[in-house]
Order: sequence, then structure tokens, then C-alpha cells
Amino acid sequence: MPSTPSEIEFEAAAFRRLLEHLRLRSDLQNIELMTRAGFCRNCLADWYREAAEARGVHIDKDAAREHVYGMPFAEWKARYQSASTPEQRSAFAAASKSDHD
Repeated sequence: MPSTPSEIEFEAAAFRRLLEHLRLRSDLQNIELMTRAGFCRNCLADWYREAAEARGVHIDKDAAREHVYGMPFAEWKARYQSASTPEQRSAFAAASKSDHD
């Protein structure tokens, strides 16, 4: 937990930079993020929403995703999301299995 206002500002700036980076890397599919890093854009949206709710602010799922994606999720999905390949699904399944072992 951040202990100083500066720390909070630094963490917020780092989060904004991460969002910008992920928006620029629309070629990187969520399944690839989940396989390699164990989280994806949707996870970030959930964490953002949960942080708001913990502080008494309601943000719905669609609004949180729009904040992370920089556009409505349906629009991002139509523009950038491709069908996962058998290789991606296999790698995801293997990574998910190793997370639970």
C-alpha cells in the first residue's frame, strides 16, 4: 500500500503508462497476455473496478473495460481481437495447469 502522496502519484503514472502501452500493442491478444503474464486487459479492468468499489465508488464492468481499452470493449474486440489459434489455446491450457499445480 502506498504510504506517501508521491508514491500514489508514481504508481498512478505507471498504471497510465501501462494502459497506453497496451493500447498501442493492440496486436497482443489477451490470451497471449494470460499465457505469459497471468493477467490481461480484462483483469486490469476488474482490478480497477474492484479498487473503486473498495473506496465506495461504483463502476460497472463496461465502464471499467472502456477505461482500460480506451474505447468500448465491443469496439476493441471488433477491431483487434482475432480468434485464438489451437497453439494459443494449448499454451494457455498448459500455463493455466501449471498455475494450479
